[in-house]
Amino acid sequence: MSATANLAELLQRRKQGHALEQPFYISPEVYQQDLDQIFYKEWLFAIPACQLVKAGSYATLKIGAYQIVIVKGGDGEIRAFHNSCRHRGSMICKSREGQVAKLVCPYHSWTYDLDGKLLWANSMGPDFDPGQHGLRSVALRDLNGLIYICLADTPPDFDDFARQAEPYLAVHDLRNAKVAHTSSIIEKGNWKLVWENNRECYHCAANHPALCRSFPLDPEVAGVSADGSISGRLQAHFDRCAAAGAPAQFLLSDDGQFRLARMPLEVPAVSYTMDGKAAVTKPLGRVAPADAGSLLVFHYPSTWNHFLPDHSLTFRVTPISPTETEVTTTWLVHKDAVEGVDYDLQRLTEVWIATNDEDREIVETNQDGIFSPAFVPGPYSPDWESGVIQFVDWYADRMERTALPRPMAAE
Repeated sequence: MSATANLAELLQRRKQGHALEQPFYISPEVYQQDLDQIFYKEWLFAIPACQLVKAGSYATLKIGAYQIVIVKGGDGEIRAFHNSCRHRGSMICKSREGQVAKLVCPYHSWTYDLDGKLLWANSMGPDFDPGQHGLRSVALRDLNGLIYICLADTPPDFDDFARQAEPYLAVHDLRNAKVAHTSSIIEKGNWKLVWENNRECYHCAANHPALCRSFPLDPEVAGVSADGSISGRLQAHFDRCAAAGAPAQFLLSDDGQFRLARMPLEVPAVSYTMDGKAAVTKPLGRVAPADAGSLLVFHYPSTWNHFLPDHSLTFRVTPISPTETEVTTTWLVHKDAVEGVDYDLQRLTEVWIATNDEDREIVETNQDGIFSPAFVPGPYSPDWESGVIQFVDWYADRMERTALPRPMAAE
C-alpha cells in the first residue's frame, strides 16, 4: 500500500476530538506527506525583517529538502532565493546568517548580485547567456516587518491574512525594531506535537512556573470556543484596547489557519518578566494601555507570536525529521533601545528561555510515550484543549484535500 493510501486510511478513521494515531507522529511516509502537502505549499514565517540590517545582510533556512537564502538588496528590498548555484548546484551561503557584498558561490566563484542576477561566470564560452542563469527566486511577502516565504510555484492567497492582520500589527511598529536576542533549540518530537503543546495551557500550572507569573491560566486565552462565544470579561478587554487604538478583537480565519487576539496578562503583569513589570523602558510600538497584554498571533504551520507594548517575540517552527523540530525564538525591541540602559538582556529573555526548555522536555516526553506499541490516542479536554482540537482539525483538513479520493462530478 502506498504512503498516500496509508495516510488516507488513517485520516478516514480519525476520531474527532482525540489525539492522532501513532504514524502521524513517527512515520517517515506521513512526515514526507506533511512536507509535500503543507510546508512546501503554504506560506511560512521566515524571519523578522529587522534581522537584515543593511544591504548584503542574509539569513539561510532549510525547509525539508530546500535550502533558502533571504537577502537584503542594495535597493532595500528583501528577496528570497533557492540557495543553490545555477552552475552545478553548490550551496552559496553556508552560514546561518551573515553579511556579503555579492553572493559568490564557493565552488567556482560564480557571482550574483543581491537581486539574484548572475554578474560573473568565468570561461563559459561565447554563447553563454548570464541572463538565463540568475538565482531561482522564492515567493516572499513582508507583512509589517514579518517576512513570509512560500516554496510553491503558485502560492496560495496571502492577501486575506495580510489585510486582516495589518491593523493589529501596525501599532507594534516592527519596522523600527531590532533583534535583541535569538534562540534556536531542537525538540526531539514531531512538529505536530510542538504545535499541540503550544495550543493549550492545560499543562502550564504544573510545568511553567516562570510563565505563569504573567500568562493567565485561563483556557479562553489559549483556546477556541466551539460556538465562537467570548466572555464578557474578555470582550471588555478587547473593547478597552480598541478604544485606545490597539485592535484586539478575537479573529479566527474561516479555514482556521490563523488567529489574532490581544489577550490580557495575569493582573498586574504587563510583560513576560519574573516580576511582571515591563522588560524594556523604551516601548516598541504605539500600544497605549500598558496593560494591553499580548497580541497572540498564530499562522499554521510555521509561527506563533507574542506582541506586547514593550517588546515582541516571534517563534518559528521548522520540522527537521519525523521526530525532530527546530523552534527559533526572536526577541525584538525598539531599534534605539540600549542594552544595559533600556533593558537587561537576561531579564528580557529569561521567562521564555525557561519556558521553551520546559516545553522541549514536555514534547520529548510525549514523543517517547507515543513510540510505545501500547499507545492509543486519548480524548482531548473540550475545556482546556479546544485549541489543540482546532489545530488537529486544520491539519487533517489540509491533508484530506490531497490524501482522500474526491467523488466524481455528476454527469
